Amino acid sequence: MEKKIPKVFANEVNSKGNNNDTFYSYESSLDNKEIKISNEKNVNQKINDIFNSSTYVYKADVLIKLKNGEVVKKIVGRNSKHLITMDNELIPISDIVDIKKQN
Repeated sequence: MEKKIPKVFANEVNSKGNNNDTFYSYESSLDNKEIKISNEKNVNQKINDIFNSSTYVYKADVLIKLKNGEVVKKIVGRNSKHLITMDNELIPISDIVDIKKQN
């Protein structure tokens, strides 16, 4: 004799489950139709990845590409609009084009 066990309700997942943004660009001409898809992370996601990495304890050496050049800084924190460096310098996040952690 088998024991009757109650069934477990499992809700159906209908979403894609991707946290990265997907961008669509449509270029149109009479003969050329093209769709470009990019899954690159935006600057805020890259900054969050640096601060949430297992190697980050207090400061991180980063290469920051700004609208007007590149700088190498040690970042120690952030607020909603700025990165805070070891030298108490505030770098506006809106001016950052790309950011990479240095080894």
